[in-house]
Amino acid sequence: MHAPGLVVMHQGRITQVGGVAPAGAAVIEAGDATLLPGFIDAQVHLTSEIRPGFDTEPVRETAVDGAITGVANAYKTLRAGFTTVRNVGSGGFADVALMRAVDRGTILGPRIIPAAHALGITGGHCDITGFAPGIRERGPQEGIANGADEFTTAVREQLKHGAKVIKICATAGVLSFEESVGAQQMSEAELRAVVEEASRHGVKVAAHAHGVVGIKAAVRAGVASIEHGSILDDEAIALMKERGTYLVPTRALGGLIDMAALPPLLRGKAEQILPMADASFRKAVAAGVKVALGTDAAVMPHGLNAKEFAVMVDAGMTPLQALQAGTLNGADLLGTPDRGQLVVGMLADLVAVPGNPLTDITSTERPVLVIKGGVRID
Repeated sequence: MHAPGLVVMHQGRITQVGGVAPAGAAVIEAGDATLLPGFIDAQVHLTSEIRPGFDTEPVRETAVDGAITGVANAYKTLRAGFTTVRNVGSGGFADVALMRAVDRGTILGPRIIPAAHALGITGGHCDITGFAPGIRERGPQEGIANGADEFTTAVREQLKHGAKVIKICATAGVLSFEESVGAQQMSEAELRAVVEEASRHGVKVAAHAHGVVGIKAAVRAGVASIEHGSILDDEAIALMKERGTYLVPTRALGGLIDMAALPPLLRGKAEQILPMADASFRKAVAAGVKVALGTDAAVMPHGLNAKEFAVMVDAGMTPLQALQAGTLNGADLLGTPDRGQLVVGMLADLVAVPGNPLTDITSTERPVLVIKGGVRID
């Protein structure tokens, strides 16, 4: 909505769009700005940050450290205009604690959809690797499982303790110490077990997946989204379109990650995969794969989430498509139909950006007003 325009809010909801303000209503002037639905980031890790020594933090810090880190990052994210996030993995159920603190009004932050522990195999991307045997060995409650039965248990453990989405590591990754960056790690039986159990509870599954074999296996199993999707071939793209699977590309991090903080093995993997991921994203956009904005914030600095918009446009999306990826599409992927649009009845989660983002998409990086639940965020 461009100036002049009007949105009326009452009790945390949008009650009027356009027209004349009701008599006696308090007025917030946004100036020469464009009013948008609050942004949605479908891929964050609020309780983590990439910094020197991050790879040894699992044996030096506790979930309490992560939760405290998350308090600061939640506020940065909200001030950046992101009023809803999907947190795709935190140790010790710290993201569940953050969600509760935000919902109670104890801290300021976006609406959080937590995954609790991301699920993966022993020695895989979701495991804590690089340490001697016996150090931080983990089981299904902490997300580490082997075989369909254990993965079913792992899903139930996350849901028991407050998860609202399930995150899996279907393939190897960059920020872990296995040699491969994209090899399939979860078997098809394990993937199906996770999706089937999550579906029984009405919960969606997000799949970290870099390599094409693991991507296709995860899509066939019925995941809602592929995170990263770094190596896509024509078959994978066609399969994602057929199944309606979202791609959450996390591309802005390529220019924002602190490479100096990465150990040599991880730095080498990042340098290998980033150009491939950029090329795959361009192919997916050209083919019309559904896209939802996600940043992997933690790998890139929290609070810079809106930089993803410009990267999506650079990859071939129109500014309108990029904005939809960070609003309407995000709401669809997250299963939260009460946000993502400026429509009567929606949550009063709003962000105003200077000028017109359809002509300058980088204006999304400079919000002049953020409102969550009808309350201005300062």
